[in-house]
Amino acid sequence: MSGTPVISVPQMRRWEKASWAAGAKEAEVIARVGRCLAQRLMQLTRPGDTILLLAGAGHNGDDVRAAIPHLKERNARLINVNDPRRRVDFQNAAWIVDGLFGIGLNRPLDAHWQKLIRSINEAGIPVLSVDTPSGLNVANGKIEGAAVQAAVTLTVGAPKAALIGQPQVGRLEVAAEVGLIPCTYKTPWRWTLPEDFAGLPPKRAPESNKGTYGHAAIIAGSLGYHGAAVLSSHGALRAQPGLVSIFPQPEVYAAVAAQSQAAMVHPWRPEIELPKSTSAVLIGSGLAAADLPEALNEQAAALWKSSPLAVVADASALPWLKRGSTRHGAVRVITPHPGEAGRLLDSSAAEVQRDRPAALRALSRLLGGCLVVLKGHQTLVGRATGPIFINSSGNPFLAQGGSGDLLGGYITGLLAQPAWQTDALETVRYAVWQHGAAADLLAASRPNWTVEDLSAQLGMVKVG
Repeated sequence: MSGTPVISVPQMRRWEKASWAAGAKEAEVIARVGRCLAQRLMQLTRPGDTILLLAGAGHNGDDVRAAIPHLKERNARLINVNDPRRRVDFQNAAWIVDGLFGIGLNRPLDAHWQKLIRSINEAGIPVLSVDTPSGLNVANGKIEGAAVQAAVTLTVGAPKAALIGQPQVGRLEVAAEVGLIPCTYKTPWRWTLPEDFAGLPPKRAPESNKGTYGHAAIIAGSLGYHGAAVLSSHGALRAQPGLVSIFPQPEVYAAVAAQSQAAMVHPWRPEIELPKSTSAVLIGSGLAAADLPEALNEQAAALWKSSPLAVVADASALPWLKRGSTRHGAVRVITPHPGEAGRLLDSSAAEVQRDRPAALRALSRLLGGCLVVLKGHQTLVGRATGPIFINSSGNPFLAQGGSGDLLGGYITGLLAQPAWQTDALETVRYAVWQHGAAADLLAASRPNWTVEDLSAQLGMVKVG
């Protein structure tokens, strides 16, 4: 099983003890964590930038101090914080490193520590927290009076369960290779890393042709929402199936066709049949216009229930799906955001967000054990049973209209290809990770990227 296990604090402590018993040296692990921390800070800063390193008395502080020799061409300013009443000068710092408290914090912080943490948050400077934001109790997820608001949290070894979905954590990253023995825990939550996808995409044979790589059909686009069909097709084309066909509503056929080149475009009609070569179908993107034909609803329900093809349902098609079992062995995927998930569960987005894994399990059970991509911060991928994978890539700038259409098309374009159908879960995880990683690459290079830019970048990030 790929993915890094998401573990508890007691499991982390037992893992460390087993590592020391096996011969790993605590000092060497600290040195490696320091190098990982420095490497990330070098990516986040520029030569000459001031990095303010706040180091506590424990091993969390040791990790911070171990980074200093590796911060080349940076102004690394270390403050050993033993007394929280000490005045801290944040002036001119490009980043603050929070190494005050680690995962061992299990008591409320006194007024002086809370005041220091509030001053860090009020400084308006991005913070990288080491292992956990100081003030967050990682055993139970509670804030002990006050907690650092991190932009990035670099946790050691493996993600801790209480860090998942916590607003104080910001972007959660893992320093996985720090010299501990391999982690052997089998947990229901798994953290996705690029190394999970080594060997992907699969190699193509020189003698192959477009018939070798499947045909993605996209039933999408209605009046006022034709762009969703175009973007879905762009996502599918980035996956490089042999053929892509779009079936928009007749009133937007001309608009979709005018923006399509490699994709074939046919106006959807009630009597239409998908091409015989079709191997995967996406339905739902941009089908939000009023007074759509009832036959469209019926087609979505029939495809979902009975088709041998891989079917991906998104957006407006989700309420049209028949509850219960689907064709045995056929791939089924839904890609709801929290609001859509809430409506399917007769609930609300807020309730979905309160327990995202439970919502994912419930959605999958409702729809025959299908694969669920529950979108949002740390997108989840999984089924009613088995592991739930937490995506590690992506950023808030994915919250743009059309981003989900690209993802739905990309998933469909991959699943159209026979080589990608052997492990649908891995394929969907890869698509979700690539989608987020493309957004991360764009965010690192320009402040105002658009979904069209994301389309051009999709699938280009190399894996481990």
